[in-house]
Amino acid sequence: MTADLPRLTSWHAPEWRGLKVGVLGAAVVGFAAADTLVELGCEVLVVADRATEERTTLLDVIGATLRLGDAAAQREALVAFEPDLVVVSPGFHPDVPALTWAAEAGVPVLGDVELAWRLRDKTGEPAEWITITGTNGKTTTTQLTTAMLVQDGRRARACGNIGSPVLDAIREPDGWDVLVVELSSYQLHWMEQVSPAASVVLNIADDHLDWHGSAEAYRAAKGRVYERTRLACVYNVEDPVTEQLVRDADVVEGCRAIGFTRGVPRVSEVGIVEDVLVDRAFLEQRRSSALELTTLTALDEAGLSAPHVVADVLAAAALARALDVDPRSIRDALAAFRLDAHRIEPVAEADGVRWVDDSKATNPHAAAASLGAFERVVWIAGGLTKGVDVAPLVEAAAGRLGGVVVIGRDPSAFEEALGRHAPGVPVAVVPDVDTDRVMPLAVEAARSLAAPGDVVLLAPAAASMDQFTDYADRGHRFAAAVREALDGSGDAAGTE
Repeated sequence: MTADLPRLTSWHAPEWRGLKVGVLGAAVVGFAAADTLVELGCEVLVVADRATEERTTLLDVIGATLRLGDAAAQREALVAFEPDLVVVSPGFHPDVPALTWAAEAGVPVLGDVELAWRLRDKTGEPAEWITITGTNGKTTTTQLTTAMLVQDGRRARACGNIGSPVLDAIREPDGWDVLVVELSSYQLHWMEQVSPAASVVLNIADDHLDWHGSAEAYRAAKGRVYERTRLACVYNVEDPVTEQLVRDADVVEGCRAIGFTRGVPRVSEVGIVEDVLVDRAFLEQRRSSALELTTLTALDEAGLSAPHVVADVLAAAALARALDVDPRSIRDALAAFRLDAHRIEPVAEADGVRWVDDSKATNPHAAAASLGAFERVVWIAGGLTKGVDVAPLVEAAAGRLGGVVVIGRDPSAFEEALGRHAPGVPVAVVPDVDTDRVMPLAVEAARSLAAPGDVVLLAPAAASMDQFTDYADRGHRFAAAVREALDGSGDAAGTE
């Protein structure tokens, strides 16, 4: 028997009980899926290549079965189990053996977000959903939007790719008014019925090409966020691809296209007039007037003045206004908001040199935004490029580079691009050494290249997993190395 998906659209559907479901992945999302399905009365098999000791124990406690092994072993376990339905964690490519078998056998496959959408009525009236994607800025925009909603008195929760599974959010006993859902391209690939109140693609640049296979496929996956949107599809006026994705989307009748721009807004846009961020979209007199949201001066006081962060603020404001959040709530939320660590975060200042951690800049598009916030930079870059060409970034940034320190197991892509497009810029390459030594060596090299007035910027334009646990680990190690190197000779940010 295979699952009858048209009937599985409510937590309360009796068809869930007794269903045999295979779950791919035993990390955060995989465990949330298994826990949800067991609660529904399903028989659950989890297959994965690894699982922490804690999750292995918890899966046993809740009554799910775990089978560990390589891709072939996962397929074999799934075939033997004969599932009615497969739920896949983000990151599993559609051509892994377990999923190709499911396709051939006619077994339906759901992603975790799609499953959560179908089950969103567990606690009563379902929450509204706001869905957020883009190559960069997703987490900040998700947090900003949530803060605006909360300030306006809504019970709002950030979830999804931000680190808290949507399946956990929809099961919380008291429920929510609004779920603000950050979505990766992997999660969007598996979405079928999600119909958000408002949605946004913040920007599009080549990323995850190793997973999607082409830039076109990656863009198409991102564009799925707009499908079935009910109130407002928010797009980036400065990124025409995002507007085209709105044009291509099949939305609910009456849904509006709303632009955000760091320039002067037209009708149905949110933007900036002189020092003031304004809304010309969500007011009846939008052809002749605008609503003030905040000022650039206020954003600077809150540490939100970097150009790419201002764009995130505008996008969040548009999403919040789509749900009728009061402009005063937006202003007050922004005044109290602070960026997460490793997002253009000041670390220290000494001898006229500032040290900034933007380890979250894990691709060239994010690094370009970070580099563009400063006049002259000693740039620490490198890591896993995920198949993306870094040459255009180097060419665009060459004029502001006072020096470059290259990290990563394979520095060749950055070395070649710098040699071609920035031949006069001093370059230091950190050898492939133990993780504990990478950042001390990088900081030492950057210190030798920096002059008063420079910013030493960790904005790697690459993923971190070749040498570090994740981008946060990379950023923590950078900050620690900076403070150790300065050793009291400068002011450490965030200390009293």
